[in-house]
Amino acid sequence: MSESTELRASQTSADPRWAAVVARDGSADGQFVYAVSSTGVYCRPSCGSRTAKAQNVSFYSTTEQAEQAGFRACKRCKPEQPPLAERHGALIAELCRQIDSAETASSLAELAQRANMSSYHLQRLFKALTGVTPKAYATAQRARKVREQLGTAGSVTEAIYAAGYQANSRFYAQASEVLGMTPKRYRAGGANTQIRFAVGQCSLGAILVASSERGVCAILMGDGPDELLNDLQRRFPSAELIGGEQDYEQRVATVVGFVEAPQLGLSLPLDVRGTLFQQRVWQALREIPVGSTVSYSGLAQLIGAPKSARAVAQACAANALAVAIPCHRVVRNDGGLSGYRWGIERKRALLEREAQA
Repeated sequence: MSESTELRASQTSADPRWAAVVARDGSADGQFVYAVSSTGVYCRPSCGSRTAKAQNVSFYSTTEQAEQAGFRACKRCKPEQPPLAERHGALIAELCRQIDSAETASSLAELAQRANMSSYHLQRLFKALTGVTPKAYATAQRARKVREQLGTAGSVTEAIYAAGYQANSRFYAQASEVLGMTPKRYRAGGANTQIRFAVGQCSLGAILVASSERGVCAILMGDGPDELLNDLQRRFPSAELIGGEQDYEQRVATVVGFVEAPQLGLSLPLDVRGTLFQQRVWQALREIPVGSTVSYSGLAQLIGAPKSARAVAQACAANALAVAIPCHRVVRNDGGLSGYRWGIERKRALLEREAQA
């Protein structure tokens, strides 16, 4: 190796951008490109091609600079196009729009053909970016349309078909999970649905526990009973709220006991109402052991949707079953306490008690 070649190799190796190239660091994509004199090609830092010799490599801030220097774009990593993650995001967003607007659900094979990739690859990519499979996303969107149509359509049947269901039976098989009640009751704002509730006191303040015929549908904490009752009424505006039953107060006592001594555990039937994605998040929360915590990004990893930390945080905020679905066990990446629907101090107290359990 000549002295000049050795000098070029040494200078390249000392450049921090070279470490990104060697590591094929995708986070460096968009920050610079590197060109290889022996091939006349320029690439992204994450390019999967064989690592070039350091003495043959030069760095450029933009693709335009590399092309002005006489290099052509790599056909493998396509550095002249937007980053792969951005292209994938745009592709999945477009597929979601197509699913939203379609009158009938497309099969995975049809979606894959539009995306110009295999069904297997699309399934993995769609789930990584949205947290759910294309089929589950389409099901959730149809459920959303049913909820909207039930408020405007002339009949329940019209609402079901307008939402894209091909048969009444297919919707009614899922109606309880989708709506939390029968379609007719949902259309009437929960009319004729009985919600039993009671309010108690614990060391963290007032606590309200409410149940439908399916199980506990709300555990709310706050500073006073009026605040909690107003919250319950907003959630079930047309339901028949039944309070003050002595036997139901035992259920409140069970929840209070768990708040005060989490090592006792809590085993109650739950009426969990939410979107498919929210229910996946809430189920993962219930699997976090007492005394343990997880970050929002860690929770996103647990449900198989590593890029959906923000959506995970929103699902935690939508939780109406305090302590039963322990969203208080989710913390920031640095371990610090983040927002909590029922107050940071209550979150801190719950975590301290669980750490001692």
